[in-house]
Amino acid sequence: MQLGIVIRRVPGVTRWAQHVWKAVAVLPGAADAQWKELRRDGDAIEFHAATVPLELFRTDTEGYLHGLSAKTPSIYVVMREAEDDQPLEIVLATASPYEAQDYADTGEELVEKVPMPDGLVAWIRDYIEAHHEDEVFIKRRRDKKRIDLKEDGIGDARIRQVADVYRAPRRKEPVH
Repeated sequence: MQLGIVIRRVPGVTRWAQHVWKAVAVLPGAADAQWKELRRDGDAIEFHAATVPLELFRTDTEGYLHGLSAKTPSIYVVMREAEDDQPLEIVLATASPYEAQDYADTGEELVEKVPMPDGLVAWIRDYIEAHHEDEVFIKRRRDKKRIDLKEDGIGDARIRQVADVYRAPRRKEPVH
């Protein structure tokens, strides 16, 4: 599904940051747009910054389920500084908090959490119901073979005594 990403620009509060950019909404099924101004409220401006595909994978349904079970189900928008004349590059949007955490861990991208619209929650929930398979926990079992009966590797092979296998070998005195 195509998602439009809405970014808000507000004036910075320090002299080092002229503007502060924040992802504030997603638009499910949006058409392509490149930094189209949507709304202006004083110094705050909201842009339809980009439209990116929201891709769902059946191997990630556990992550989507975890994201939907949060107090506020969210889409995670991954952004980075743009190399061209645009303020930010929108890398992707994901419904998996696990994937978002992977991007946040690198420190090179900015990850913003945006509340999911109700229609998108229903769409993802339908996908999970169709494709989610619980992983069955399989407890690993040991063999019945007794490996403690053989005493290989205990002590020093140079000692002939069976009684004290942990004793260090003595040096033989040279005969004169």
